[in-house]
Amino acid sequence: MNASSRKPAGDEALLTIEAVERIFGGGRKLLGGHHPAVHAVQGLSLDVKKGETLGVVGESGCGKSTLARLVVGLDLPTSGTITFNGEDLTALARKDRRALARKIQYVFQDPVASLNPRKTIRTILEAPLKHLTGLNADGRKHRLDELLQAVNLAPEFLDRYPHEFSGGQAQRIGIARALAAGPELIVLDEPVSALDVSVQAQVLNLLDGLKDKFGLTYIFISHDLSVVESVSDRVAVMYFGRLAELGPARDIFRQPLHPYTGLLMRSAPAPGRHDLLAEDATTELPDPYNPPAGCAFAARCPNRTDTCVTARPAPDEASGGPDHFAACYHPLGRA
Repeated sequence: MNASSRKPAGDEALLTIEAVERIFGGGRKLLGGHHPAVHAVQGLSLDVKKGETLGVVGESGCGKSTLARLVVGLDLPTSGTITFNGEDLTALARKDRRALARKIQYVFQDPVASLNPRKTIRTILEAPLKHLTGLNADGRKHRLDELLQAVNLAPEFLDRYPHEFSGGQAQRIGIARALAAGPELIVLDEPVSALDVSVQAQVLNLLDGLKDKFGLTYIFISHDLSVVESVSDRVAVMYFGRLAELGPARDIFRQPLHPYTGLLMRSAPAPGRHDLLAEDATTELPDPYNPPAGCAFAARCPNRTDTCVTARPAPDEASGGPDHFAACYHPLGRA
């Protein structure tokens, strides 16, 4: 997918996340005290603009997948609000999950494991059509033909089982299933990480074409920075459940503000590159049961000062231009 060929997204926010927290565990013990609590997402605020692809990156455990589950309603926030076109998604998830599923869909990381091995592809694809749309039998048949054509699969595949497909074909089926009910937003959680490189390119080009054809908005979660750079309009960098940096993809990759973003860029492998930065194995990581008072990255940051350790920087503490912000007191390239 060529980043320069993408149409710029508008300024209208389709999804808005405001001060969202997700804490697992906690609560009082029967005999006094409290259970330990993991702060998976902490005070996260950001929006997703209609028609854009928002890339989400960060190390394992930074809260990316928890964020994805919160957006699609598979999990509910401990506090904060998530709205879709002004409608409270948390309230909608509690009241009418089918209505939520018609607005937002999910494409999973493992394409084969996400498909029921006991069901044919026809049954798998008809399920959302039966439960989320009002289509009759003829309407469902016509829609199935449209879906297969959209993801470039042959009609005879409908009567086969998931184990009969390659990973790339299985992911196309997963994408078709996500498209079935006509959602506006699709959350893609590592959608190509389990695929060979050549197949990754095919799937990414397919997603690009579907976005234009159906007017979709994507949240694209990945560890692969080269993939995120190629598909994203904007990028959100997460660390320890918080937003470290947010900005246009070209700015994030060319001139990152947050030292953590810089570390990610220098650690990413690339053809012919021999200067990868590796941290010491004894690097101190923050305790998820006891979040630090200041910046969670302070213990790993060469630019830290006493302020970084004692006071948490605001998400827009540093600015690199329009729409480019970082939660850092001492951003890269600044004295």
